[in-house]
Amino acid sequence: MLQQNDRVLYDLIQSESKRQDEEIELIASENYVSRDVLEANGSILTNKYSEGYPGKRYYAWQEFIDQIEELAINRAKELFGAEYVNVQPLSWSPANLAVYLWVLKPGDKVLWLSLDQGWHLSHGHPLNFSGLLYEIIPYTLDKDTEIIDMDEVERLALEHKPQMILAWFSAYPRSLDWKRFRQIADKVWAILMADIAHIAWLVAGWVLENPVPYCDVVTTTTHKTLRGPRWAIIMSKEKFASQIARAVFPGVQGGPHENLIAAKAVAFKEALDPSFKVYAKQVVDNARVLASELMNSGFKIVSNGTDNHLILVDVFSSFWLTWKEAEKALELAWLSTNKNMIPYDPRKPLDPSGIRVWTPAATTRWMKEDEMKIIARIFTDAIKITKEVKWYNSTVEDKSNMEVFENKDLQVKLKSLKQEVLDLCKKFPIYK
Repeated sequence: MLQQNDRVLYDLIQSESKRQDEEIELIASENYVSRDVLEANGSILTNKYSEGYPGKRYYAWQEFIDQIEELAINRAKELFGAEYVNVQPLSWSPANLAVYLWVLKPGDKVLWLSLDQGWHLSHGHPLNFSGLLYEIIPYTLDKDTEIIDMDEVERLALEHKPQMILAWFSAYPRSLDWKRFRQIADKVWAILMADIAHIAWLVAGWVLENPVPYCDVVTTTTHKTLRGPRWAIIMSKEKFASQIARAVFPGVQGGPHENLIAAKAVAFKEALDPSFKVYAKQVVDNARVLASELMNSGFKIVSNGTDNHLILVDVFSSFWLTWKEAEKALELAWLSTNKNMIPYDPRKPLDPSGIRVWTPAATTRWMKEDEMKIIARIFTDAIKITKEVKWYNSTVEDKSNMEVFENKDLQVKLKSLKQEVLDLCKKFPIYK
């Protein structure tokens, strides 16, 4: 119908669909949902307004809506072993905001990972509500190992007595010691919160330890690694259920999007299937191979490897390309990545040294270790070719030189890499 009634929008959607199918997605945060998730997401549940909670709605005719929401809740409880689950947060930041409103008062202290070492702006950026309302006490990574210094976490907790300790990361390639975080929080009577937006699938797939038993509250998105809709959930101990429920509604939002809750229920069902554990393990296996291949090709990888799905590549110190040049070179080879600061980055936040890559999306297409080796070689070729052309044409090392991509020889070489990516993608289509 859209093709007939709105051809302009239809063509744009088809173009994006073609782009996704023909490029390799390495951007950390992007994945592919199933057709079942797409169907639920675009269902007639979009038509229904359902302010409130199951059995306590402010609008009539909620019989089936209540059952759908309860289905999503029960599946999430089974998946993560949670006592209480709220599936209504409209996205990641509102979920975190709801927790902060429940736990904290303006001016309270929060201990969390420094923003320049793997955190996310919704946890302490000075222009975000978290940084505006609360006193931020950052813990850091060990400069030598680039791994969280848990002794420093404990020292800072004992010194500052924060009301909340937050354990999570956006660009940290290692696992976390949830038990140690719990012990530290107990010593200062702090609420322990985990935000597992990036590793939820590894927890669900039993590849990483589950933080839910250790933490007072856990939030996660559902669209990254759980391969669900762009949404979020909050999990906690049952004793905190009423406070979290009030913090979500009416605290930070009104009516939930029941079509997205239905799509979330589909994603939870898929994650409960035994095949999801196979997928989760393959993601980590792929990430380790990709990291190893890139290191063997001369790239500096933060912490010298990964325990999860993330790899943080220091392209500047490795090959003296800015993130913009590296990202553009990879884009022309049809490898999608995104910029990211590295620990103790000497460059600016908007012009950092690093590129963040991950393997869940490629693994959803069932690419495995052999394909990771091909991707690593294409990744390396794109960077090295661009570096050679840049250095031949310019003596400026520390400034982005986008004119390098006007070089005809470079264009031909990157186009050849693009064809390799296209050939690989044809063997592993997103939707068969």
